[in-house]
Amino acid sequence: MGKSARPKSTFLQKWRRNLQLRLVIITALVSITVLSAVGILLVNQVSSGLLEAKQQSALTEATAARLEVQRLLDAADTGLVAPNNTRIVDSVITALAVRAGSPGLYDAIFLSDPDLVGVPERGTKLISEQSIPSALRSAIRERDRQAWAYSTLIYEGGATRQGLVVGAPVNIPRIGAYELYLLFPLDKEQKSIDLVRQGVAVTGVLLLVSLLILAWFVTSRVTDPVREAAEIAVQIASGDLDRRMQVNGEDDIARLAGSLNEMATSLQSQIIRLESLSQVQQQFVSDVSHELRTPLTTVRMASEMIYNARSDFDPDMARSAELLRNQVDRFDVLLSDLLEMSKIDAGAAPLELSKVDLSELTESILSENSQIALEHNTAFSFSKAGDLFVTADKRRVSRIIRNLVVNAIEHCDGSEIKIEIAGNNECVSVSVRDFGQGIATEDLARVFGRFWRADPARQRTLGGTGLGLSISAEDAALHGGLIDVWGAPGIGAQFVLTLPRIEHGQILQVAITAGSP
Repeated sequence: MGKSARPKSTFLQKWRRNLQLRLVIITALVSITVLSAVGILLVNQVSSGLLEAKQQSALTEATAARLEVQRLLDAADTGLVAPNNTRIVDSVITALAVRAGSPGLYDAIFLSDPDLVGVPERGTKLISEQSIPSALRSAIRERDRQAWAYSTLIYEGGATRQGLVVGAPVNIPRIGAYELYLLFPLDKEQKSIDLVRQGVAVTGVLLLVSLLILAWFVTSRVTDPVREAAEIAVQIASGDLDRRMQVNGEDDIARLAGSLNEMATSLQSQIIRLESLSQVQQQFVSDVSHELRTPLTTVRMASEMIYNARSDFDPDMARSAELLRNQVDRFDVLLSDLLEMSKIDAGAAPLELSKVDLSELTESILSENSQIALEHNTAFSFSKAGDLFVTADKRRVSRIIRNLVVNAIEHCDGSEIKIEIAGNNECVSVSVRDFGQGIATEDLARVFGRFWRADPARQRTLGGTGLGLSISAEDAALHGGLIDVWGAPGIGAQFVLTLPRIEHGQILQVAITAGSP
């Protein structure tokens, strides 16, 4: 079953993807149908014409032969002595044989009426009486006139051939009614029909082959440039912006090639311009972040001094000292995140790979954030299963899990947070599930956007910068992994980090699927 399904699926794939193959097969089917119909019609017309001509000539000859036989019988009755019955019948057959000629235009059978008993019957060339259809004999006796029918001519030696049987009533004076049958072989007509069939078949095959070659040539003139355009478009999409199609002539295909080249040139110029702007922007963010480090360090030192001396201040000044320190810490984290994003955007974020136990790493992060969880009236529920080792950058993976856990604490609204780790042969997944306010379905695609917030009016309690999930998604992508997200308003949200076990490994199936439990 499996072996027979593969060729079928391969053919269906080729049928769907190969326009040239579909056009040639459709042309072949239509051509076979039309040529077969025309061939059958032509053979039928030729066969009908040949048989009709043979029929007319046979009927004319049979009429003339009957008249001659009747004259011979009438003349035999005019003598003084009554002729012998056998001699009369033999003379009739002899006369017919002479009339048919040496090639044998036809055979003859001279039969008596079934009511006559003991009278002679004769035939030429050992032709069998079984060659005459019984229905034809009945028609001649009932209508008493000439009749004809197609039949198989049977000879005494067992040989058979197709033929036309023409019969007519004959009266022998003093004896009674007889039936004269002339049997005309259709060998020549059959040979002519066979030749016509062979000619039509050969002509049809030649026409079909010619049409298929023509269809293949014509479709290739259209599909080859289209296929080339598709390949060049894929190469352009992969980053090879210098690829162009060759333009030949001024027809529709040439205009298509020219339009594609113009589009590629326009895209190249736009991409170069955007890359330049992006580089300028990245450099600007990096420079600003670096430049702000020095004054921020000074401000941090001053804020620490003020914060340490807050016991000597009045309550309002002491509160201001605490706010100053908190905002300086947040500003420091924001600068660090901006620097990290600029490195990622510039492609200058190398991985320091090592063997990492995600279970141990996650437990350490949960322990570090246990006090924060208590302050938000929540608790962690942790479970693990299987081998949970991966080859990854420990610092970046730790940052991802920490961001997911802190984000869950921020939005759990005091509900429990479930952390689950599981692995399969290809990857390991870390799931962080909360039962808080949740995420609207239309907002899921924007969760990893920079500085995006589901509820702008909601106040951050943990000092987030709005870049945590964006950096987490980029860190996961650097490892060849991914982060799935699911959420629903009032039910909660679930983030699932999946990392390949080895460097540059493939994730064929995630170990944990994001979704409603």
